[in-house]
Amino acid sequence: MKTKIIVIVGPTAVGKTALSLDLAERFSGEIISGDSQQVYRNLDIGTAKATKEEQARAPHHLLDVRDVTEGYSAYDFVAEARRAIKEIVGRGKLPIIAGGTGLYLQSLLEGYHLGGKVSHEAILAYRKELECLSDEVLFEKIAELGVEIPQINRRRAMRQLEIAHFGQELKNQEPAYEVLLIGLNDERARLYERINQRVDDMMEQGLLEEAKWLYDTYPDVQAVKGIGYKEFFPYFKGEITLEESIECLKQNTRRFAKRQLTWFRNRMQIPFYQISEPDYKDRIHHQVERFLKEKGLEHLD
Repeated sequence: MKTKIIVIVGPTAVGKTALSLDLAERFSGEIISGDSQQVYRNLDIGTAKATKEEQARAPHHLLDVRDVTEGYSAYDFVAEARRAIKEIVGRGKLPIIAGGTGLYLQSLLEGYHLGGKVSHEAILAYRKELECLSDEVLFEKIAELGVEIPQINRRRAMRQLEIAHFGQELKNQEPAYEVLLIGLNDERARLYERINQRVDDMMEQGLLEEAKWLYDTYPDVQAVKGIGYKEFFPYFKGEITLEESIECLKQNTRRFAKRQLTWFRNRMQIPFYQISEPDYKDRIHHQVERFLKEKGLEHLD
């Protein structure tokens, strides 16, 4: 019998952390971060990492597991998330993954194991090339490979082409989990308001000091590439004003949220709940209860 896990996805600032804590407390769960930036120590504010108070409410995993000088890939995430899931289940708890890094989550859930030599950037670059192709061209490329794909669609075709392109660095494995996917979203205007407010709150919490530390000590590490820090580097260089940096961060974060939603909608079949609807949490609770009661997990509710 496959291990049951819950996965919460959605754009940044939509409330994934809050829901994960709610479900962990209600259904005896432990939380695994599905965010590529929250793995880094000392990068707390800009990555919207769960606070110490929030982490005290439920055990958290894959937070603060790398120094900022170290790299981190989808391969690392899959290996470490699998290990965390096994440990959580061994304690009789429910694994709850919450995050917005689509490539990492898809890799874990679909048994899509990325070889350590293939970078996140390489995968994304090739996928962008494939996304520009029509269905007809994609399917022609599959035919040229001599591969038969039952009920072929764009997602399956692109996945097979990626495997062929990267050779043995990509290995398809049978998914090991029975997954309940929960997507959170909101009306665009309200989501953008939440993003703007989050940036303002981060500034009050000390984001500028965190970014300055990164700029002064490790300006060229992988962690800098993430949204939340690089937007302040031109300000530190005297090229733009602080207000311009803050507005740039808000704009980049809004664009990032849009890309996240596009990824999840196109690549992962996810039911989305609108957080502006007053009963969305009740409906999620009922769905989780039904999911856990199947095949003998009633003890978790």
